[in-house]
Amino acid sequence: MSSDTSVQNDASGGRRDRLPNLVTIVGRGVPSSFEIAVDGDLEMVADDPVAEGTVVSGGAAEGTIEVGVQRFRFSGQMANVHVVDWNGVEMPNSAHTPEVHVDYGASTR
Repeated sequence: MSSDTSVQNDASGGRRDRLPNLVTIVGRGVPSSFEIAVDGDLEMVADDPVAEGTVVSGGAAEGTIEVGVQRFRFSGQMANVHVVDWNGVEMPNSAHTPEVHVDYGASTR
């Protein structure tokens, strides 16, 4: 039985074609947790997601952030975003939860 590996080996046109959308999570200096889910494929833009404290599985990611930025490329639509600060207070009720930006059709710069 043969399998199509064009997406796995990126022979079908590159990351931009496969995962044209971008979600960016920006830490605000307070330890926080996040969960995101998409109805397509999801991939973290990082050399080592484990070092970032982030788990990506299928179309979902879960992790922590305090400062800095974590980026994810995805296909499809954003399905869910859940962000809480270190006290468990959800966005938008906490000024300390990370900012979440979603860009559809984002460039790979």
